[in-house]
Amino acid sequence: MGYSEEDEYLWLSGIQHFQFCQRQWALIYLEDQWAENDRTIEGQYLHRNADQPLIREKRGNKLIVRGMRIRSHELKFTGICDVVEFVRDDNGVKLSGEEGTYIAYPVEYKRGKPKKEDEDILQLAAQAICLEEMLLCEVPIAYLFYDSIKRRVEIPLTDTIKNKVRAIAQRMHQYYQRKHTPKVKTGSFCKKCSLQHVCLPELLRKQSVKSYIEGKIAE
Repeated sequence: MGYSEEDEYLWLSGIQHFQFCQRQWALIYLEDQWAENDRTIEGQYLHRNADQPLIREKRGNKLIVRGMRIRSHELKFTGICDVVEFVRDDNGVKLSGEEGTYIAYPVEYKRGKPKKEDEDILQLAAQAICLEEMLLCEVPIAYLFYDSIKRRVEIPLTDTIKNKVRAIAQRMHQYYQRKHTPKVKTGSFCKKCSLQHVCLPELLRKQSVKSYIEGKIAE
């Protein structure tokens, strides 16, 4: 599940899981574990409205593309943008089949409201790096649309943020190649995780996976 069919590239969406909890990412992308909760179901519903593959819509000086497939050879990531808005601008780049030049602005749809943590921003920055590589352009700004507040939030994509994405991507590939599932680090965020009954954070904090399995065998 962790690698795509394209030259062993990681799925870009995994960066959000990895930043939220590295163990959660490993359980999903290394061990093929998944479970639903109200947050994941709401998120899927929201993305169904945004992810309509290769739908193109013209609005004045703006071209809106939904469900756009993206990739980065640098990051070795592949994925899908919810929406990419191409706004006509003299400082932009040429697009196939379109007159004039355009600047690209990725837009990611999220359930809930803006988070204190940066996993949403890092996922968006990874999309920007993919677009920069594919279109040979700069993507300095992107947007997160949060369902709870019904509006988008502008996100400046600095070099610092993009370099953090590059460092995380390198670590993700190292974990995947080693098939490494990190030990549990419990916190209040565990209650938000749909995999808490798979991960067993409270149990595994008190004993190792090995001793847990040995105990089950002894029973």
